[in-house]
Amino acid sequence: MNQPLEDKVVLIMGGSGSIGAATALRFAELGARVAISHRDGSPAAAAAVSLVKSFPGEGHVALSADVARTDTLKALRAEIAQRFGRLDVLVNAAGFTKPVPHADLEALDDDLIDRMFAVNWRGQFATIRTFAPLLKASGNGLIVSISSISGMNTAPFHIAYGTAKAAVAAMTRTMAVELAGDEIRVNAVAPGVTATPASLTYVDDDAERDRRAIAMGRRGRPEEIAGAILFLLSDLSSYITGQTLLVDGGLDLKWTHLGADNTSLFLKDDSFRAAIRRM
Repeated sequence: MNQPLEDKVVLIMGGSGSIGAATALRFAELGARVAISHRDGSPAAAAAVSLVKSFPGEGHVALSADVARTDTLKALRAEIAQRFGRLDVLVNAAGFTKPVPHADLEALDDDLIDRMFAVNWRGQFATIRTFAPLLKASGNGLIVSISSISGMNTAPFHIAYGTAKAAVAAMTRTMAVELAGDEIRVNAVAPGVTATPASLTYVDDDAERDRRAIAMGRRGRPEEIAGAILFLLSDLSSYITGQTLLVDGGLDLKWTHLGADNTSLFLKDDSFRAAIRRM
């Protein structure tokens, strides 16, 4: 029996990040043809070369686009159409975050806020809007975007990122309705604390804290987030659309992520702790 994703054309935006690369690998293993896109091109190229070595002859390709720039997205669409002739699956894995010391609302940097929204929400929206014609033409298009646990719960002193990721969940619901008539399913995945180099910039490695804070006792692995993405893009979820799947190992279920001073054990910056103690 053929694999359900065999010969499907898959575009992974942000495909050289830990979650994007793990997702690309899963699709390649199942026989899909994978296009990996990254803002500066070179990390995506390395990821694509790795795929080609593992699965030669499958037609994987590395391309470049900046989700914050519509002109580059349109150029990418033209290249996808030329190379593959169609697009079946879109994975919105491009994202941006930056750890910043605590700042009162009045002191938040406007440029940083704009960048958070430009990549984490507007870029995902622009990507879907740009590639919708190709997905409609496929007759059974599939979209999964990456939200975050920060968008499903509160994100004190990380408000720009959390709000942008919450907007992804809201966008997912609305676009699922708008695109259902074109037989396109639209869903999202909201990872919890995941073991990636990016997360270590603001969540330091502490196995004992993870055991206390997360119901399953550990942080997630990129391939586990990729598994959830794959589920939402497979026939196993054929009657699911407009949903944001929280993949957090049960972090959202527990109160034990709070320390004795009632502040989050995941806060690395002492200025965050001091601010939260005043709440």
